[in-house]
Amino acid sequence: MSPPRFWDPHGERFGLPTYPWRMAPDGYLTRRQLRRRGLRPGGQPVAAQILWRSRRTNSVRAAHLYRTCLAKPVRPMTPARVAALAAANRARRTCPVCGRDAGYVLPAHLGTCLTCAEPAAFAA
Repeated sequence: MSPPRFWDPHGERFGLPTYPWRMAPDGYLTRRQLRRRGLRPGGQPVAAQILWRSRRTNSVRAAHLYRTCLAKPVRPMTPARVAALAAANRARRTCPVCGRDAGYVLPAHLGTCLTCAEPAAFAA
């Protein structure tokens, strides 16, 4: 039996150590997996990759892997970052026409709240 199509643990074919879907060795995680564990890559380069063929897009997809031993803890949220995030979310909910907080993120295709976009449809 031949090895799987994307099996290249030494990086000779793909430039990086490459593994098929669900076959990465221990010690390597994606950004999302690191984040779930409270870690971040911390400036380290991509150590390996996972390649797979996507049936949906009919293309080869890739996920970068990072070494867990070199990962650093996630930086804590500072009061300034919390305030900046709250201001950004408030701006996404504020209608530029009527100036009120809609209570939801404004649809990008309308650019305004639903009441301002269709006043006749929502008038009682």
